[in-house]
Amino acid sequence: MARRSRGILVTGGGTFLGDNIASALLAEGAKVSLLVRPGAEDNLGPLAQRTRWSTADVWSPASLRGKARLHSAVIHTVGSLTADPAQGLSFRRLNFESARNIANMCVSDGVRRMILLSGVGAPWINRAYIRSKREAEDYILRMGLSAAIVRAPLLYTPGQSRPLFYRALSLLGALPPLSWVVLGRIAPMPVDTLARGVAKLATSPDEDRAIYYARDLRKRIRRVAPRQASETSDNFMPGTKDNLSPYDALDEELPFGWSPSDEPS
Repeated sequence: MARRSRGILVTGGGTFLGDNIASALLAEGAKVSLLVRPGAEDNLGPLAQRTRWSTADVWSPASLRGKARLHSAVIHTVGSLTADPAQGLSFRRLNFESARNIANMCVSDGVRRMILLSGVGAPWINRAYIRSKREAEDYILRMGLSAAIVRAPLLYTPGQSRPLFYRALSLLGALPPLSWVVLGRIAPMPVDTLARGVAKLATSPDEDRAIYYARDLRKRIRRVAPRQASETSDNFMPGTKDNLSPYDALDEELPFGWSPSDEPS
């Protein structure tokens, strides 16, 4: 069966990042399935009618069993820049364990292709977060999957109010020749640009390489004329602080840890 006809599964359905990527995939003509955390079904909005979706907890291997079957690829978006070790919500649990469970799901369900939303190292990014992401990367590569690892910078919504520091970085990082060097990798980028780049990567795979940065995604977008992205749903809002689960540690504004803090750390 052709790769594109089998559909692509995206974790983190009903969240800002997951829904942006799902919408970009739909704009590319892909069939899209979503994994939605239990209780977040109402957050899907219009995507509930345009995709196939099912509930699953990425921290519960049993709930993932069979969810990826008959898909050509899985895009894993779940992770967080913040942690709460006192509640057992370590960076390793939030970023590595969820990716490990999804990788194991891919293997057991016969899906060869996995795209991991990872993070690029930068002075303002917590090193423990990066370590947990690198551990997830290594695990996926050791599993023998055809992996594409997207080391994304911090993301922002166009028009969103942001600190001057991050606005300046975004501007400089998009301009040659600075965009050709390290600054082009670490400067914050718009979430819709990231989503379109990941969609291109998923629908037109380049299996000769495993690591992709912001500049690589922009190059893929420029290869063809951009398409209009579909409307996304409202942002994911975490639950209450009672009975904390890993989902409670995820950032509210841009869920799964992709929102810059008010000040560089």
